[in-house]
Amino acid sequence: MKDWLDEINWNSDGLVPAIAQDHKTGRVLMMAWMNRESLALTAAEQRAIYWSRSRGKLWRKGEESGHVQKLHEMRLDCDADVIILMVEQLGHIACHTGRESCFYRVFEDGQWKTVDPVLKDPNAIYHAGH
Repeated sequence: MKDWLDEINWNSDGLVPAIAQDHKTGRVLMMAWMNRESLALTAAEQRAIYWSRSRGKLWRKGEESGHVQKLHEMRLDCDADVIILMVEQLGHIACHTGRESCFYRVFEDGQWKTVDPVLKDPNAIYHAGH
């Protein structure tokens, strides 16, 4: 039997983009990268675990902020090169800026306009030194 992880078309860095969506509203919360280990752990632990390219290590969403993403469903696209995670976003904040979604800017009149409020000050979410 073929390993389900072998069905993913990983990029040259061994990564696949993962889009997190709110399982109730369908709102896109964020996009991050996953490697084989983080995807396997996401399935095993039923919570979003990503690969942090900047830190070069696994990133359990919410490990510092408490804003865990509980997994409800995982989907793979037709080309097997994008993952969608349908999640319950604990605390209703996915973005490190303290907003519900990382996609809080809208292009209007030739510029990016911020349209979503900060729900919680990032300084109150993350500990000093972050």
